[in-house]
Amino acid sequence: MRPDILNPLFIEAATLDGVGPKMQKPLDKLGLSRVRDIAYHLPERFVTRRAVHNLDEASVGEQVVVALTPTQHKASSGRGPYRVLAQDEIGNICSITYFGRASYTAKKLLPVGEKRWIAGRIDQYGQMLQITHPDHVVADSADTLTRLCEPVYALSEGLTQPRISGLVAQALERLPELPEWIEKGQFNAEQWPDWRDALKLAHLGEHESARERLAYDELLANSLALLLVRADNRQRKGQPLIGDGHLRAKLELPYTLTGAQSRSVDEIEGDLAQDTPMLRLLQGDVGAGKTVVALKAMLIAAEAGKQAALLAPTEILARQHFETLRAMARPTGVEVALLTGRDKGKARESILMGLLDGSIDIVVGTHAIFQDSVAYRDLGLVVIDEQHRFGVAQRIMLTNKGKSTPHTLAMTATPIPRTLTLAQYGEMDVSRLDEMPPGRQPIDTRVVAQERLDDVVSAVERHIASGQQAYWVCPMVRENETEDIAAAEARYAGLKERFGDDVVLVHGQLKPELKDAAMERFAGGYAKVLVATTVIEVGVDVPSATLMIIEQAERFGLAQLHQLRGRVGRGSEKSVCLLVRGGALSETGRERLALMRETQDGFRLAEEDLRLRGGGELLGTRQSGDAPFRIATLEQITRLLPKAHDDAKILLERDGGLAGSRGEAARILLYLFERDWGVQMLRGG
Repeated sequence: MRPDILNPLFIEAATLDGVGPKMQKPLDKLGLSRVRDIAYHLPERFVTRRAVHNLDEASVGEQVVVALTPTQHKASSGRGPYRVLAQDEIGNICSITYFGRASYTAKKLLPVGEKRWIAGRIDQYGQMLQITHPDHVVADSADTLTRLCEPVYALSEGLTQPRISGLVAQALERLPELPEWIEKGQFNAEQWPDWRDALKLAHLGEHESARERLAYDELLANSLALLLVRADNRQRKGQPLIGDGHLRAKLELPYTLTGAQSRSVDEIEGDLAQDTPMLRLLQGDVGAGKTVVALKAMLIAAEAGKQAALLAPTEILARQHFETLRAMARPTGVEVALLTGRDKGKARESILMGLLDGSIDIVVGTHAIFQDSVAYRDLGLVVIDEQHRFGVAQRIMLTNKGKSTPHTLAMTATPIPRTLTLAQYGEMDVSRLDEMPPGRQPIDTRVVAQERLDDVVSAVERHIASGQQAYWVCPMVRENETEDIAAAEARYAGLKERFGDDVVLVHGQLKPELKDAAMERFAGGYAKVLVATTVIEVGVDVPSATLMIIEQAERFGLAQLHQLRGRVGRGSEKSVCLLVRGGALSETGRERLALMRETQDGFRLAEEDLRLRGGGELLGTRQSGDAPFRIATLEQITRLLPKAHDDAKILLERDGGLAGSRGEAARILLYLFERDWGVQMLRGG
């Protein structure tokens, strides 16, 4: 149960003054549904202004507060601006300019002949100084002069800076006094403010230490929750799975395993032989051969007389894994089955019976394989593909399916910098597939200017005429998914005019069955070009798709570009990736595209991505809605996470765990950051 002391923070935002149904929508869009969310909605930046006596003291481009007296209102004809001419105390004239509907407020706010204090940015228009859409216009100087340093918040349509500032102020009023969870020695050494002061200061100005402390809290909560999961796992009784090798010996692989694959299989085999359940992450670049490693692990389970289950995030991926595993495992004689939400009637019944009587050794499916109606004779191993799509809480649910806790092997194709592995997978041991199987052809990566789009379309035409397929990924439009979809729909319409039914479209807001149908037409070779936003499923395997086009590639992070490029180059044919760049290329954008041309090593790209981005989209997984941190920046994660991890260890090992006095405070921290699945790991927690 959440501690009562936190109740004021978890009340709905609708309880704040001024939040009606109309404001609820823009708040929800920003994820601000409770008082806690608003208190933690930290400013993106601060505007610092200087108070000046007259305009001679100000320079163009500067943010100032100055007293001006309106002398004349000038409305322009048509759609031009509305100007209010005003003078300072020594007679300098300045135009206060408004566009659109804002002119109505100008008439009210700036009566002729009455002095007003104006806060805004000084610009020059022709020979005249002007302030466009001032931030504040007030009759009393005291009010404006307190706002010399003012926060600027992220907004969504329907919200203004003053509205959000007002809500933040109300949320901060409701902050309770919470006990200190940071280890005393460290708290003093860092000279951090306490929690409540830190939150208030972080909204007031450039208070670095306040922001640091809040970031540290978030990292500590995460580390602690993951360590609790790990500790709980160590206390659970698993069953040692020791295989005699008779099934693995029957595998007829057309290649020998790479050193990295053999090493990972050995690490997994060692874990499975223990009576503590395995919790291991297998990290491997696209095409590094994770499936073979997973199959060997599942065969060890079968040799030990147990069943194994592979969980995939989507139906298409589940089907694909099923086909691959069934083909690979055929010589061994093990029974592989597929179970998805689509299976109904007799087919479903017979799979459920096979799982119950043990005649099915390996089952592949979506989370349907863990519904209550599905029972196993003896589940020994769970393999989770694309780990970041499943939260820790879901994973805990899966492990309650066996007679004893099954071993867990998680897999991800998202290469993660070493510093960040701890942040997402702090409770797991990690195996890395950091070499490519021989025979994989490198993907020819080229950068093309947007102006040559017609040439690109002609290239697609030649490409599909030769019987091959292509992906066309549309740009990410700022933060706006609807605009992303509009861009994709427009591109789809243009290509459809040229190629007819050979083109299909996939984006995040399509109904799942339509999305699946389009993907299946493409995977089956009936459609030749797949136009998509960035939702192209991680891992969709279409060997005859050998051309990848990414529009406005400079807008994507390196990790994401690398993931998208990995959709091609899966068959024996040579593959090409065209990065189409827009006109305005930043230095970082240029460096990103150069790195993409230079290397195909996902781990190196992940490290470079971290260096180039320093913030923003974490680990290239933001499209899965699972970036673990909202407050800590990448730079802070890299620097503070090892400290937080060590601190969490000290708390659990030396400071009496969650039972001691600091532990009580830490429990509050876990609930505050909604890492309460960590607390639930404790017996009766």
